[in-house]
Amino acid sequence: MKRTATAVWNGNGKEGTGHLTTQSTTLNDAQYSYKSRFEQGVGTNPEELVAAAHAGCFAMKLSFVLQAAGFTADSLEVTSTVTLGDGIITDSDLVLKAKIPGISEEKFKEAAEDAKQNCPISKSLKANITIDAKLV
Repeated sequence: MKRTATAVWNGNGKEGTGHLTTQSTTLNDAQYSYKSRFEQGVGTNPEELVAAAHAGCFAMKLSFVLQAAGFTADSLEVTSTVTLGDGIITDSDLVLKAKIPGISEEKFKEAAEDAKQNCPISKSLKANITIDAKLV
């Protein structure tokens, strides 16, 4: 499987502007800039997209881990907070709120740890990955 995205950047690093488009067109000329990346400007940024990818990948991987163990989640709410420091992503902190009928706390923690270690985005990040997992 291959997926593509295209970035177009015009101008210099601080005053330039860019647009991102994904193969699915979910992002279609989505704006990004220095301000949206390093300040609070309008638009997206690469780190926000990595956080979204990590949260989504983890949630889907966890659903497969749970399915293999005989469980189906009513809901998995995952937030990823990505930290950029010294020009690299240093951390991705996952917060999970899960509703999973019939699962024990021990099995839940085991499944969450499995998903954290084995989702493709976790495997591709050279960052410290933490998880705060709670059954709700």
